[in-house]
Amino acid sequence: MPAIPKINPNHKRRALKQKDVTRITNKARDEVLRRSEGKCERCGRTRAYAFEISHLVQASQGGSGSDPSNLALLCGPSVNTGTCHNFADYTAVGREWRMEKKEELETYYKEMSGELIWN
Repeated sequence: MPAIPKINPNHKRRALKQKDVTRITNKARDEVLRRSEGKCERCGRTRAYAFEISHLVQASQGGSGSDPSNLALLCGPSVNTGTCHNFADYTAVGREWRMEKKEELETYYKEMSGELIWN
């Protein structure tokens, strides 16, 4: 009869699961909503069917959900053509826009924290 593995209920993982790294935290969500003032960060729309917080570096590529410089509020849903979330996720121009927006937000947060080094 094979040995039954012992289960330890107090076991802690050494590394986080990917879903825990990419999950959008409440703190990051609040910061994105504050920064965007409830407007789509691409088109500026204030009313839409839905607003969604989108990863600029996709979650499947390891984009962090706790870093507000990796998140943007976009009008959605992402599966509907013509929305900014769909544009950002499914078009080549949208992927370029995501990278430009990520660079813009990284600069914004560096300036906010006073870490910008003047040349």
